[in-house]
Amino acid sequence: MKQSFATPRKARLRFWGIIMSSLILSQCQVSSESSADFNFEETSVLMLQEAMASGELSAVQITQHYLDRIEALNPLLRAVIEVNPDALSIAAELDMERSNGSLRSPLHGIPVMLKDNIDTADRMHTTAGSFALLDAPTPAKDAFVAAQLRKSGAILLAKTNLSEWANFRSTSASSGWSGRGGQTRNPYDLALTACGSSSGSAVAVAANLTVLAVGTETDGSVVCPSGHTSIVGLKPTLGMVSRSGIIPIAHSQDTAGPMARSVTDLALLLTAMVGADEEDDITTNMRTREPLDYTAFLRTGALSGKRIGVQRQLFGSDAALDALMEEQLSILREAGAELVNFEIKSRSGFGDAETTVLLYEFKNDLNNYLYQRGGDMQSLADIIAYNEANAEQEMPDFAQELFEQAQQTTGLGASEYLEALSFSKAYSQSSINALLQELNLNAIMAPTNTVGWPVNPNGDNTENYIGSSSLAAVSGFPNITVPAGYIDGFPIGISFMGPAFSEPTLIGIAYDYEQNRQARRPPIMPSQ
Repeated sequence: MKQSFATPRKARLRFWGIIMSSLILSQCQVSSESSADFNFEETSVLMLQEAMASGELSAVQITQHYLDRIEALNPLLRAVIEVNPDALSIAAELDMERSNGSLRSPLHGIPVMLKDNIDTADRMHTTAGSFALLDAPTPAKDAFVAAQLRKSGAILLAKTNLSEWANFRSTSASSGWSGRGGQTRNPYDLALTACGSSSGSAVAVAANLTVLAVGTETDGSVVCPSGHTSIVGLKPTLGMVSRSGIIPIAHSQDTAGPMARSVTDLALLLTAMVGADEEDDITTNMRTREPLDYTAFLRTGALSGKRIGVQRQLFGSDAALDALMEEQLSILREAGAELVNFEIKSRSGFGDAETTVLLYEFKNDLNNYLYQRGGDMQSLADIIAYNEANAEQEMPDFAQELFEQAQQTTGLGASEYLEALSFSKAYSQSSINALLQELNLNAIMAPTNTVGWPVNPNGDNTENYIGSSSLAAVSGFPNITVPAGYIDGFPIGISFMGPAFSEPTLIGIAYDYEQNRQARRPPIMPSQ
């Protein structure tokens, strides 16, 4: 068994905590004064790197700024479940590396938050937002994604709130609610949803509680909250980012994804996240691919000559959304893109097939995760029993119907599962690939969302939900959303989807669109 990445790190942090405590304290004492002139609002990775390179800021000062902002705003937003108690020590260590002329990557000293279903072998918990895992053993090692970010020099600042169990517990759950974290609030309108399940990651980035965040998606859980909070989010191709060490829903659709305020920052984060993981066979393809710096595809003019399909079946039900999207189509045309209208024919039973796959894989995959994690919670059945015994904490407003349905499944050899998996994958992949080929398209465009629904403890009213994420999610193909504008002050995103491993093309399209549109503006928070 490989040695845990985090075990020697813990020892180093204890050492540095003793040796450098005076350094940290002195830097924190001057933090507010020396960084007072730096405008942190909407700052970027590159701006922070320039400030650290010039000596204007240190990683400790940057980290302290975001810790202070979390303390001030998180009671209102509930985006963060817990902060990393070692964040300042880690920042001080990275500052010392910088002073010695050693920089690990463009993320050196940059705070990043992780969704609370991504394992970290440190003093933060990993619980999927549930009290059931609060006392579970600390993961033996970091999730591969977390280890990649540590290796890059990123500071794992906090764990973010989420729709509990990544929104796969109840058929009537409230997006962004978890037992541990409470209800995440959208900073643009506290009464309206931030969507989910990566609600906390999206809100933290949108409200400038962090520079970057990582979410996870099974179907819409990165792109939906990103659209609802005016940030950029990417669901990568299945197999680009390792799934190991992430509390699962379904291995045939799950992936972590980067979330940022700009396409540039997202490209920097994605570059650090990808890689071949010997513990996740699906990343085998990354061993045969040349490692990419995704910032190389940030090019103005990338839209020129691109043929982009427009999913017209997602228009026509919301006049305000249609009007906003038509404005975006004009921007794409003016930037040189050729637009092709089409409609994807829906297939009866597609949604039911996806649900069947998720139910079967959830029981299988969660049981495997819990067994490897150890502790009292060893199976989905144990979690169900815990929730029943602690209903006041865990089920005050909605129950666990999906858990119970998943528990009734009979294993991944069942014909029901195999048929549903075959049908859903074949339909989604063939639909996208056929359209791309027949219409000679580089990408497919769709609205990410419309105005969010009111937060309701008894469950979401998804009448306003735009289901543009499912084909990319089930097929395993990439999908990126970029801020497109606002309807009555509420953020709206535009999505671009492509074939497997087309992230370079999509990032170029998204960047050029972003530069032409410049839609994002920060929410106005009470302290501002």
